[in-house]
Amino acid sequence: MSEQNFSSDQLVSFWRDMLRIRGFEQAAAYQSSIGKIYGALHSCEGQESCCVGVCSALEKGDYAASTHRGHGHTLAMGARMDRMMAELFGRVDGYCRGKGGSLHIADLGVGMLGANGIVGAGYAIAAGAALNAKVTKNGRVAVVFFGDGAITRGTFHEVMNMASLWKLPLLLVCENNEYAQYMHWSDTMVFDNIAALAGNYHMEGVRLDGNDIRLVHSTVKAAALRARAGDGPTLIELKTQRFNGHSSGDPQVYRTKATVEELRRTRDPIARLEAELLAAGLLGNRDALVAEVEAEVAQAVQFADASPYPADEELTQHVYA
Repeated sequence: MSEQNFSSDQLVSFWRDMLRIRGFEQAAAYQSSIGKIYGALHSCEGQESCCVGVCSALEKGDYAASTHRGHGHTLAMGARMDRMMAELFGRVDGYCRGKGGSLHIADLGVGMLGANGIVGAGYAIAAGAALNAKVTKNGRVAVVFFGDGAITRGTFHEVMNMASLWKLPLLLVCENNEYAQYMHWSDTMVFDNIAALAGNYHMEGVRLDGNDIRLVHSTVKAAALRARAGDGPTLIELKTQRFNGHSSGDPQVYRTKATVEELRRTRDPIARLEAELLAAGLLGNRDALVAEVEAEVAQAVQFADASPYPADEELTQHVYA
């Protein structure tokens, strides 16, 4: 698939958006370590180009369903960093009034249908949004993010069949970081090419380097155009990596420190794009942009810490049986 041409402003925007996600993730990890955030965090550090590359290719009004590793997707869709941090802190100014935490952040105003603590739960949610788009002819597309570990869930195959049969405007984006929690993909699957599964469901399938943000954006843009034209869904496999453990507290006994260090040295999507921009003379204001991102992250933490906890009487509000 051929790449589109990108302006210097677009490329710098990609870099800055990835930097914002990393800054958020690192700040959240620190706040968790000092007891400000309760529960496990699932960092997407290392996968930022997947988040930004995909979401920047969507249009206003499109939908995205996320995973347990959803901070980057939510930010890339346009959610406010401060309200996200407040949600992680369990505070009332968070997106779910502090009741959802890291695993359930949602912002319907930007099309983010929510992160989810259940592996593979996003398939049906995104398919429902895509069905709505098809029935109402509103021209929107829906994206569902999932990891390689979610391929073995039954809902993946159900939704693949349904989406192809009904030609739903659905993009299925697999962020293949090679690990299903604490196990390598080879211990959980009998196939090694996820994108190739698309052929069994008579849909487009493509596998690409998730660290190449230009290619990610171009691929998703083309798939979204096909979907809007009524040509059905696409399965997109992004080869990526996570730099941290499955969640906070994961000792990563399944891979060595040297392996992680090598990933950080050779597979960092932010460093890759930054090097290209610097070489082309397009990042002369790098230090100022870094300072802006750092200030935004600091402000988000201050906002979250200043927000009160939900009142006791809110315990039974927004609960549905």
